[in-house]
Amino acid sequence: MSVATESLGRRARQKQDKLARITAAASELFATRGVDEVTTQQIAEAADIGTGTLFLYAKTKGELLLLVQNAHYVDALARGRAAAAREATAVDAVLALLAPIAECNRTQVDNGRTYLREMVFGDPAEPHHAEALSIVAQTEHAVAAVLVERTRVEAGQAATLARVISGIQFLELAASVNRDATVPELLSSIRGQVAAILPG
Repeated sequence: MSVATESLGRRARQKQDKLARITAAASELFATRGVDEVTTQQIAEAADIGTGTLFLYAKTKGELLLLVQNAHYVDALARGRAAAAREATAVDAVLALLAPIAECNRTQVDNGRTYLREMVFGDPAEPHHAEALSIVAQTEHAVAAVLVERTRVEAGQAATLARVISGIQFLELAASVNRDATVPELLSSIRGQVAAILPG
């Protein structure tokens, strides 16, 4: 192995270590205090790095929240896909798919609502924002696949319905009027709206 290759490997490992420390620190602080009560300086100190270094990994506090939450949403989507596969009807399968995502979003309500706001209004050129949008696209694709399989609608219509369902879930989770709503209450409202738009 050349010195250059060894050096590059060491740099990559150091970068991964810093990213892991940043993610762990931000995750802990956001979970215990909420995103609005945490400063980037506090995250940098908890991660044992400089603030300038922190901004190399995420340019804003919103991007830090996306970094932390994206992994949780990927896991929630995987659990939702597995749950949907066990359901017989389209509505039940769609709700089984969306339930873990709703639960993930409501683990810390203000963080969940901020995450959704960052997805809509953040900079899509930022990598963590792009990843969040990719998770939304994967969720819509999974919903569309459920609809094709269980309602026999064609793929184009299923994709359109999946986007509408995504919008329904987003509004239910983000709406200020639902700030104190429980996950079962939110899912009940989503179920009623999904059932109303699905064919048959």
